Amino acid sequence: MSSVPEKLQLQLQTLPNKPGVYQYFDKNDTIIYVGKAKNIKNRVKSYFVKNHDYAKTRILVRQIERLGYIVVDTELDALLLENNLIKKYLPKYNIQLKDDKTYPWVCIKKESFPRVFPTRRMVKDGSKYLGPYPNVKAMHTLLGVIKDLYPLRNCNLDLSEKKIKEGKYKVCLEYHIGNCKGPCVGEEPRETYEDYIAQIEHILNGNLSSVTKLLKSQMQAHAEKFEYEEAQVYKSKLDYLDNYQRKSAVVSQTVSQCDVITVLQDEKSAFVNYLVVKNGAIIHGYTVEVKKKLDEEIADIIGFVLPEMREKFNSLSTDVLLQEEIDLQFEGLKFQVPQRGDRKTLVDLSLRNTTFYRLEKLKQEKIVSPEKHTDRILSQIQKDFRVPELPVHIECFDNSNIQGTNPVSACVVFRNAKPSKKDYRHFNIKTVEGPDDFASMYEAVYRRYKRLLDEEHPLPQLIVIDGGKGQLSSSLKALEDLGVRGKIVIVGIAKRLEEIFFPGDQYPIYIDKRSESLKVIQFMRNEAHRFGITHHRNRRSKAALSSEILDIPGIGPKTQEILIKHFKSVQGIRLAKKEELIEQVGEAKADILFSYFKS
Repeated sequence: MSSVPEKLQLQLQTLPNKPGVYQYFDKNDTIIYVGKAKNIKNRVKSYFVKNHDYAKTRILVRQIERLGYIVVDTELDALLLENNLIKKYLPKYNIQLKDDKTYPWVCIKKESFPRVFPTRRMVKDGSKYLGPYPNVKAMHTLLGVIKDLYPLRNCNLDLSEKKIKEGKYKVCLEYHIGNCKGPCVGEEPRETYEDYIAQIEHILNGNLSSVTKLLKSQMQAHAEKFEYEEAQVYKSKLDYLDNYQRKSAVVSQTVSQCDVITVLQDEKSAFVNYLVVKNGAIIHGYTVEVKKKLDEEIADIIGFVLPEMREKFNSLSTDVLLQEEIDLQFEGLKFQVPQRGDRKTLVDLSLRNTTFYRLEKLKQEKIVSPEKHTDRILSQIQKDFRVPELPVHIECFDNSNIQGTNPVSACVVFRNAKPSKKDYRHFNIKTVEGPDDFASMYEAVYRRYKRLLDEEHPLPQLIVIDGGKGQLSSSLKALEDLGVRGKIVIVGIAKRLEEIFFPGDQYPIYIDKRSESLKVIQFMRNEAHRFGITHHRNRRSKAALSSEILDIPGIGPKTQEILIKHFKSVQGIRLAKKEELIEQVGEAKADILFSYFKS
């Protein structure tokens, strides 16, 4: 990838491994290609890491100055979005569509005795449109199954109650062959037909279990009669339905026109995603990073970015969808925070793109400037945990015991937000009888910082205690007895809801689950737990080994220590040859051991 501009090389390393659409821009910032991908990162990298047979592709790659992407939920959504963007921008290197056709919908017509039929043209007459269907075969399979299940009319007669009563119509061939029950001559009750439509709408909304069950039973019935060709027909229908998907955030009948804007921010930057929806389809997607000058709120950021985005993409929408309520007013604009439905799905999609863009920028920062990346994380920890100075040195404590046996505590040390494993320490609890977490925590914290003070080593800026108010109080008492309580910030983290307890605060606080500072603290807590459990397991193993050996008459603690050190386990001693035992403990004790294990 040496021929790729440095800025682009960095972006190629940090693209998301998600389905979506990618866009290539030239030096004039014009979109020259739009493509869809099951995995954006793999697909985009393939343009730059191999030689292309087609000259047109090589020319395209040479013209790429910038790339953008929009992450979606599924490959089908990517297909729909690609279709929307190609029609909107007509990129130079995409195959141009020769007509204005789009993916089909299924229409439930608003009329007396509604018809159900596929269409590519939506008419705002109150009819229901379900779809769209990128997989047209799946749509026709579904309509075929519906036709088999429900005897719907397919004529376009005006079946008003008045005309039916006047006997304006006669039954047609569809009636005689059993495909229609004759609503045109009053032979089918309106209530029955409306029940059919309700069930069909249920199926078109994605509830296919009853249809799938019916197809499977028909396939098995034919297979049991050795009618394999007929069974294969039903199997093909099942395969199409397996690939069928109706719901899409990219194209929607219920959301006609709106803007969507979402924000994620940290200490120094805000990341904003902006989507434009027109005629029920996403036609623009753009994500930008905004450098913060002060501690701006989301309302300040949206108030700054939104007018610029609307002008850039020439948006005339009056509805703007947001992730949360904000105190902001623009003349002619209505801000909404949807709680459910297609509008909420659009907000979630926008937030997902904001998240991936932020992660991409953070990964790039980590590659280009690891020191800056670390400083940013430490600044966030400093803010979230109220630390007076940058917490370059953090320690975390955790207890481990099973029913009070072999209690131990672990202390892990992080420097510059990374584990410093050479500084990890474990403590065999000496002064506590039984399962007393609070007393064990007091002893571990006291011993740790008593030694640091005695040896004149620097104290950490932040201490994290794995536990709630009780463990935190015990740790505070230890710091108070050492005379350093006010010199170190100390907090507790409870496992159940990731609650953060501060000394003196009655109620815990909850840090944003997406916050990098919380992720560092969780990592520390998990490290402390792992380190403590490992040491505790080793102690229990040695205790069990010691207990069995000391039960052997004539074997004392000194011999036991030699045996543990050399053979590691009871099984190792049991399988040892007599010569090995003699070499370690002498002939007399070797005879005792050999006889004991032989018996």
